[in-house]
Amino acid sequence: MSAQTRPGLIATDVDGTLLDENELVTPRTRAAVAAAVAAGTTFVLATGRPPRWIQPVVDGLGFAPMAVCANGAVIYDPETDRVVSAHTLSVDDLGELAEIATRVIPGAGLAVERVGNSAHDAATPQFVSSPGYEHAWLNPDNTEVSVEDLLSAPAVKLLIRKAGARSSDMAAELIKHIGLQGDITFSTNNGLIEVVPLGISKATGVEELARPLGLSAADVVTFGDMPNDVPMLSWAGRGVAMGNAHQYAMDAADEVTVTNADDGVARVLERWWS
Repeated sequence: MSAQTRPGLIATDVDGTLLDENELVTPRTRAAVAAAVAAGTTFVLATGRPPRWIQPVVDGLGFAPMAVCANGAVIYDPETDRVVSAHTLSVDDLGELAEIATRVIPGAGLAVERVGNSAHDAATPQFVSSPGYEHAWLNPDNTEVSVEDLLSAPAVKLLIRKAGARSSDMAAELIKHIGLQGDITFSTNNGLIEVVPLGISKATGVEELARPLGLSAADVVTFGDMPNDVPMLSWAGRGVAMGNAHQYAMDAADEVTVTNADDGVARVLERWWS
């Protein structure tokens, strides 16, 4: 896609990309997104966040776009509060991954993300962690269980956490041992690795939403800032990395805009809709 061709679908990461440094959608970004949607372009969120953390973004935008959650493992419709589809790691894969993680990263804590039928499905404890798990961010909805219970049901994502470590270093070690069990990525360099089902990424999630619309990768522009955005930045007709992006994201993108603090997403969209 050339810089002048209007995309048929916009897919953007949330944290560090769509949201500013205060985790808000700025008026300029909201207006740019609204102009694109008013012109008939589909807008999609593509995030590592679970469905239960989507509502504040919807509130900031002023409308409820479809959301690719958990790095592509979940498709969520916030308009109807419905989990449309979910790809999970099996109990066997989780067991293998847990054994590898605790052997390769001594002292690592484990957690899983699960989903039910809606964002806050009371029948499904959604963020479940092992005893003593240290969160990389504030997570008030945690349920602490034994490692055995944590690994007892399929999950859309396994989190491997070691406080004080660097995610990039952890990934470099884990990738030597993890193969067919799942795909490794990270969205912060604060000692947190995320493992999703093999072959699943934000790119596959966005494609799942684009295909029924008759759109291909060539029709899509994507925005991101971290390694978990690399697949969709590489896949899209035009991938745009933020000025604050990790080098991996910059290397995968077709262009680099300014930072999320300076309305980087809006500045690109305003080229087509102003």
